[in-house]
Amino acid sequence: MFDSHLHLTAERFDEDVDEVVARAHAAGVSQMVTIATDPTDARAALAVTRRHAVVVGCTAGLHPHDASAWRTETADTLRTLLTEPDVVAVGETGLDFHYDHSPREIQRAAFEAQLDLAAEADLPVVVHSRDADVEMRDVLRRRGDQVRGVLHCFTGGDALLDAGLEAGWWVSFGGIVTFRSFDAPEQVRRVPWERLMIETDSPYLAPVPRRGSRNEPAFLPHVCERVAELRGARTDETAVRTTRAALSFYGLAEVAPVAGSG
Repeated sequence: MFDSHLHLTAERFDEDVDEVVARAHAAGVSQMVTIATDPTDARAALAVTRRHAVVVGCTAGLHPHDASAWRTETADTLRTLLTEPDVVAVGETGLDFHYDHSPREIQRAAFEAQLDLAAEADLPVVVHSRDADVEMRDVLRRRGDQVRGVLHCFTGGDALLDAGLEAGWWVSFGGIVTFRSFDAPEQVRRVPWERLMIETDSPYLAPVPRRGSRNEPAFLPHVCERVAELRGARTDETAVRTTRAALSFYGLAEVAPVAGSG
């Protein structure tokens, strides 16, 4: 299995990140990409990536929560970080109109600037979208064909999913699909296998039956099993297909179609 989105540099992993990675590997998570939320975090993510073979890459970007920190020099710093071979994507960037930790106009400007960086560096972009479906659809319609992107931990509506799929973007699902409150199983079925990824978003959003605890990449099998169930597929097939989709998205390997049902 490939955990396409987690935060190994989060404070909640400070005391035992090496053990967290080891437990994930023992649970069948053979590859993962750790996601950064600001330039300082990206440097820490690089260090984690270089220390663990199972961590096959990291990102560099500025989260919408912190968009108010965007400056010209932020772009310069990220541009330099994006030249590192272990940095495989721009992000996490996007729009969060739920918490509004940064003003919406500033979020939009920082997001657009990071899309520019992704296009310039020919790297994919990892996108966070919460309560911003209308604005995100507009971005996808205007710019979706300029970069390769993923709508991570997808919780948006059908119209946003349509826009993402029409733009050729990937879609990733996390622990929320295991929650009793999850009410959009058809969305999981609608994403083509070659653009479907799974994630933990650790240390957040632990899946059932670990809900309420600190999330870890070792819990990814719960997400994989639920996605397989929703698609009427085998768990092992789902693991292989979502791994190949993640490798393709991050440009880590050429992929071939996988035979099978589902």
